[in-house]
Amino acid sequence: MLPLLTAQQIRQADAYTIANEPISSVDLMERASKAFVGWFVNHFPDKKQGIAVYCGTGNNGGDGLAIARILFEHGYVNLNVKVARYAEKTTPDFDVNLQRLQKSAINILELLPGVDFAGETASVIIDALLGSGLNKPLKGDYERLAKFINSLSANVVAVDIPTGFFADGEITPDATVIKADVVITFQQPKINFLLPESAPYIHCWKAVNIGLDEKFTNSLNSPYQFVEEKDAKAIIKPRTQFSNKGTYGHALIIAGEPETMGAALLSASACLFTGAGLTTACIPQSGLVALNSAQPEIMAIIREENQAPKIDWDKYNAIGIGPGLGKKDNALKLLAETLEHFNKPIVVDADALNLLAETPHLLNKLPAGSVLTPHMKEFDRLFGQHANWWQRMQTASAKAAELNINIILKNDYTLIATAKGRVYFNSTGNPAMATGGMGDVLTGIVTSLLAQKYQPEDACILGVYIHGKAGDDLALPNRANVVMPTQVIQRLPATMSKLMA
Repeated sequence: MLPLLTAQQIRQADAYTIANEPISSVDLMERASKAFVGWFVNHFPDKKQGIAVYCGTGNNGGDGLAIARILFEHGYVNLNVKVARYAEKTTPDFDVNLQRLQKSAINILELLPGVDFAGETASVIIDALLGSGLNKPLKGDYERLAKFINSLSANVVAVDIPTGFFADGEITPDATVIKADVVITFQQPKINFLLPESAPYIHCWKAVNIGLDEKFTNSLNSPYQFVEEKDAKAIIKPRTQFSNKGTYGHALIIAGEPETMGAALLSASACLFTGAGLTTACIPQSGLVALNSAQPEIMAIIREENQAPKIDWDKYNAIGIGPGLGKKDNALKLLAETLEHFNKPIVVDADALNLLAETPHLLNKLPAGSVLTPHMKEFDRLFGQHANWWQRMQTASAKAAELNINIILKNDYTLIATAKGRVYFNSTGNPAMATGGMGDVLTGIVTSLLAQKYQPEDACILGVYIHGKAGDDLALPNRANVVMPTQVIQRLPATMSKLMA
């Protein structure tokens, strides 16, 4: 896992690397600036285009000065630097890099407090005004400058973090932030890059390695982790010789109403294709023909309208409940009976989540290791309204620990809050997957992995990863604009096979 550090921990990692590599702080800045330029020159190869580097007087500004000098050494000839002199203080590394830059032929202009901005003709702007240490909204001249830059039509590339954006913590909806087409960030993404509040300000980001001491960053034991392919490969279990359907567990999917059988079919099919040895769907009578036609490998338990289904609870290793289940009294009764009689992990999704929200005392009956899979609105129905995603993340972490469960809070970088107090951000998935039914597929995947006796935390991490990776395998090579849930289901075995290779 890649540890995601708070701004304070990033400063600790910088200081530790400087003291123990050892390397001077200005040389570490040089290394970071070279890493930035290494990415930049491959994506902005026109060395005659106009580039303006806007620098503050702290270390982020020092990065910007070094970047300007290194770009000039790479043959970029139409460069200018603008230094925002809005604070009396400068950092030593800023001063060193300003002295180095003044020896070159690059034009340096100082922006003074209260002075209007001249026109800007550069087609690329590099934002190196303020770094990750910012902890209050922009005001005064910095806010004025940020709004000026946002009014331009240039491509904006931010150094480490866009000016005005917080690396972690709550971001107010009216914050003034420089809008970056791309952020070249150092070592790892900032935590807030992975939350939806970043969307108005960050089109995309790229992390470049600057050689911070990895043993030390791991020792900080950050509760926030970024899941990479190597982590999924370490979790996934290949099938072995002399195994049989019993080896891979029996999953039960309780889902579907006559009008919403699609949700039940998607969830049960995903469970099957993820590798559960046996999959049974508990569905209404009217859905039986559809189930047998679409997926004859799936067994059925029939639910009558006013009669509880006969379920031998001991037969199953894991249960998924909720997709298309409805919110009638019989659905609530079935959810309550499931929680009463089944003591292994349960995956709760969709209508079952809304039923829990309406009968919150049932939350305390969830078996240890169970999994809730809400989207934002379902999450707020369960745990109260939240002003932003940072608050949701903190609540998810607290509730997962309190209830001894795992919470998969779905979004672009779906986060998984675990009973052990960790929050994992998933790295797979794409906008082409934003279609109805994808959540039903995820429920089936996680239920299948639990049935196959994966530990609940691993089932969540791997399940979310392969769900997104199957979508990536379908969308990215062909630049597909839309990927259907049924396509993701059919892709799952190949995606899992690649991870096992």
